[in-house]
Amino acid sequence: MPTFAALEFTNQKNGVRGELIGLGLSGNANFCPVHAMRSRVLHLIQHRAPPTTLLFTYYDYQLPLQVTSTHLTAAIRVAVQVIGHQVGLHPADVSVRSLCASGAMALLCANVDTNRIRLLGWWRSDEMLRYLHVQAVPVVAPIASAMLRHGQFHLLPNTPNHAP
Repeated sequence: MPTFAALEFTNQKNGVRGELIGLGLSGNANFCPVHAMRSRVLHLIQHRAPPTTLLFTYYDYQLPLQVTSTHLTAAIRVAVQVIGHQVGLHPADVSVRSLCASGAMALLCANVDTNRIRLLGWWRSDEMLRYLHVQAVPVVAPIASAMLRHGQFHLLPNTPNHAP
């Protein structure tokens, strides 16, 4: 059973072609990129798809079709229609484009360094910071206690105090 999978992006908005992104097992049988990619490949093999078939191709009654961003947005909005009220989301709030920002936010909440987030998202600038919500509870909840624990410090001798 594979424990790692990688995808090659041949056409992406940053103009860099041929980059790979790899992910390992998530530890969750239902939400795992390795299991999802394996499932997609097995589906294509089952339908005797040529090796050059794009991963977002699926077969419906032996007819090859392709998943589009419109299809994905519709599916995400259906899910938000069902459970979005639990987290304050409305279907119009989300699209397939919001997945990138959501992934970056999940990594920030997991205390992943912003430089790693930038690398993983292929951001070439600080543009990524526009997508991060600094008031997310997992980000701000530990701040007050951290300030209390580490707020006691002394300046080095001959260091001017710039405090207001």
